[in-house]
Amino acid sequence: MGDVTDAGSTASTASTASTATTAKSRRTREAIVAAAAKLFRSGGYDATTMRAVAKEAGVSVGNAYYYFGSKEHLVLAFYDEIFSEHLAGSERVLATTTGFADRLAAVLETWVDVAESSHEFAGKFFKYAAEPDSPLSVFSPDSAPTRDAAVTLMRRVVEDSDLKVAPSLREELPMLLWLVQMGMVLFWVYDDSPGRTRTRQLVRQAVPILDRLLRATRLPGVRGIAEDVASLVRSLIPPG
Repeated sequence: MGDVTDAGSTASTASTASTATTAKSRRTREAIVAAAAKLFRSGGYDATTMRAVAKEAGVSVGNAYYYFGSKEHLVLAFYDEIFSEHLAGSERVLATTTGFADRLAAVLETWVDVAESSHEFAGKFFKYAAEPDSPLSVFSPDSAPTRDAAVTLMRRVVEDSDLKVAPSLREELPMLLWLVQMGMVLFWVYDDSPGRTRTRQLVRQAVPILDRLLRATRLPGVRGIAEDVASLVRSLIPPG
């Protein structure tokens, strides 16, 4: 019995140590991301180095590179932080609203709210994100997890809403809505109005138009166009 008890105690100790290590690793990672976000906001992307991030986070440079292979991957982690906040804010809307236009407009404006504090240096990121081979590109393999999660959020906007569209378009609709969001983000990058009021006005005017266009795809004369749009969206989806 003693051997069994000792073995159980050893296993429990090992499990506790593993949990503690995982928690410490998570805290370290979060500290590095928070440090990077602070430096990006205060000094800009170009002036922020991995060494400066490590110093701000209170870790070694080697430790910073252990968690993030490059400054670009730090930015991707920062994207993830914004998306997590966006998702949390969107949950409240999706739980209480069934109107498609209301759901989509609220989710898009929630993103504007969450990203507001990052607007000053967002344009700095854009010139790197616009490069086809950059890990920061919204179509890159590196950004796939965040992109897929964002498309999934758009799928939830459609599901449980009152929207009825042509069956040929429904499967590709979440990707189409994500592309609409990317267009909004591009407009937002260049929007210098206080509180991004022009971006918010764009959302409030464009979403009802999009809502009517999507509902019209069920009409006999428009179904062919809906199929063409679905085919176009499929051609834009990155391979894999």
